[in-house]
Amino acid sequence: MPSSEELEKPQAKPEGRDWGGALGPAEADPAATTQRHAPSQPAASTGSLYEKRKAVHNKRIDGPFRRFKWFVMFVTLTIYWGTPWIRWDRGPYAPDQAVLIDLANRRFYMFDIEIWPHEFYFVAGMLIMAGIGLFLVTSAVGRAWCGYACPQTVWTDLFQHVDRFFDGDRNARMRLDKAPWTVGKITRRLSKWSVYLLISVATGGAWILYFADAPTLFVDFFTGEAAFVAYATVGILAGTTFWLGGFMREQVCIYMCPWPRIQTAMLDEKSLIVTYKDWRGEKRGSLKKAAKNPDEYGDCIDCNMCVAVCPTGIDIREGQQIGCITCALCIDACDQVMAEVGRPRGLIDYATLEQCEKEAAGEPASPAWKALVRPRIFIYFGVWAAIGLAMLFALGTRSHTDLTVSPDRNPPFMLMKDGSVRNSYTLRLRNMEARPREMEVALSGLPAGAVMWTDAINAEDAAPEQVFTVPANETRIVRAYVTVPAGANPEAFDFVLTSLDEQGETDIQPTTFTGPGGE
Repeated sequence: MPSSEELEKPQAKPEGRDWGGALGPAEADPAATTQRHAPSQPAASTGSLYEKRKAVHNKRIDGPFRRFKWFVMFVTLTIYWGTPWIRWDRGPYAPDQAVLIDLANRRFYMFDIEIWPHEFYFVAGMLIMAGIGLFLVTSAVGRAWCGYACPQTVWTDLFQHVDRFFDGDRNARMRLDKAPWTVGKITRRLSKWSVYLLISVATGGAWILYFADAPTLFVDFFTGEAAFVAYATVGILAGTTFWLGGFMREQVCIYMCPWPRIQTAMLDEKSLIVTYKDWRGEKRGSLKKAAKNPDEYGDCIDCNMCVAVCPTGIDIREGQQIGCITCALCIDACDQVMAEVGRPRGLIDYATLEQCEKEAAGEPASPAWKALVRPRIFIYFGVWAAIGLAMLFALGTRSHTDLTVSPDRNPPFMLMKDGSVRNSYTLRLRNMEARPREMEVALSGLPAGAVMWTDAINAEDAAPEQVFTVPANETRIVRAYVTVPAGANPEAFDFVLTSLDEQGETDIQPTTFTGPGGE
């Protein structure tokens, strides 16, 4: 936190950044009034389409938004690294890992929820909820996802703390960057990059634990007994994490990620965004200048603290830019400076463009929470909640018994020597419980005398109903033969599957019977 004396001293401005095209200049002319821009209309300037990356060395800061970033980083990393180790008892016939993507058996387990391949619509529903949730958050508070919970943001933030641990805060890192390559600098770099690599390997290693029993795979991985795909996956994820989080950072957010460009369509003049209040801050000038000409200068003392703490290196005073991830660290920095110089907080703050126009016209500032009470937010939330409730209802009412019927087409039927007609079918009896179950398959809609048997049941034991044992969490395939008496010519009937337990679940599958009289 700079003192009043330090704030009065001229400070070197951070290295500028020419975003090129429509992204605006890096530094504003202190004598010019900063213009606000709509989210979809960033400040325009001319420049090169490509610029070599200039390293961003953001300064350490403390404040409510920084502490909230710490909290989100702790929660998200704890969930990511800790979830595979949580155990969940599903009985002796099912895995005991709380969250497991079992590709070998085509299952997805999440605590008490078990998703089968034919229930992929649940996964689609969760993806739709995630998309609408992003729309909801963006419409309410701008790019809050990018600023706090995006994996690129979380890992970049983690790597930046590693930078500070080895290289010091902003000024020390800038000096070290410009210093010649000495033994000390090489040692610092190798130590820092080694920690980068450890974090990256842990990132890839945690990911593979979601696809197999975590304790077993962990031991197999370090004893060389894991499958090649496990090592390949860790290698790829470690490499991308090391490079994107360690060396590309803000370039991912500005150039590679499509989300900043998509969400401009979701921001309007009523969306809460991080905003510099230019009518209050301009004209910028030091404390001494403002003391001599109090009516000429605004509250901004041009200390550049808002630029120094920004993880993407932008100047929020230039208006909305694609590089702003709405992390609000500039608010923490500006509020601290305003408190130090005895001026009211909020020069940089969460505000809507509509509120800014009213405040600039002399109207009192509205509470930020009022921007969340509007129809658009309620519509997004209503759609999101409706999908979630529908999925919960479907999960709560779904049957754990399922039957699939596939009639044979070659030959379509067989004429037996006694004049009866036989059709063949492939039945798939699905038991979605974590225990073996007895299930009865019955014929419905066929004339009297129709019977069924299978490859495991003799024709002499044929009957209209047959009972099968289906193992836990498995699908049993049954080759069934259905015969109707001579002279009968049915066209349609049903297979009825019933679980012979206290649940008594039933599934009915209509199918056709083909005879000499037609199909």
